[in-house]
Amino acid sequence: MSNSHNLSNSHNLSNDDKLLLAAIDLIAEKGYNGVTTLEIAGAAGLSEKTLFRRFRSKQNLLETAFDRYHNAEEMTKLLNERQIVWDLHSDLQLISRTYHEIMNRNRKMIMISIKEEGNLPGFRERTQKHPRKLLEILTNYFNTMYEKGKLIHTDSELQAWSFMMMNFGAFMNNLDADENYPTVSLEAFIMESVQTFTRALTP
Repeated sequence: MSNSHNLSNSHNLSNDDKLLLAAIDLIAEKGYNGVTTLEIAGAAGLSEKTLFRRFRSKQNLLETAFDRYHNAEEMTKLLNERQIVWDLHSDLQLISRTYHEIMNRNRKMIMISIKEEGNLPGFRERTQKHPRKLLEILTNYFNTMYEKGKLIHTDSELQAWSFMMMNFGAFMNNLDADENYPTVSLEAFIMESVQTFTRALTP
């Protein structure tokens, strides 16, 4: 799936956004040390002077990109817009699909944080904001479902973590190549795994 922050729409973007998105694209492709500020500015159609005036350094540019586009509140917003209906099967499908939608949108940044962990101290923490927020949302959801009598008595946080890890594994499998398990589609995985969780957790 392509990254939705595409430079093809760059005429609508501010100079800052052009630089941030160029940095994400190039660093995901060539690595943090494989890209110069001159290349990033050139890909954004701007001067290197503009880059330094706005962001001071390559690391600051990338840190700003992470904070701008890898937003921990995205999951909350998307789920609020699409509405939880307090039905375990349909809600878990919604959460699962929303998770993959956001992860795929952020896939370039996730690839950067995995590959560049040694070069960029502190970046791992930035990418952890998002999963921690999801764990909190899902744990609260399971607790509320239990209070409503729609979930068995269970360790809500552990179940939320298991659900997340299962989906994270599916995402990671598809991160670099979609062909590791060509017989299993993401949609089939979502349907089957949600069905399993629903059967296990329904009173």
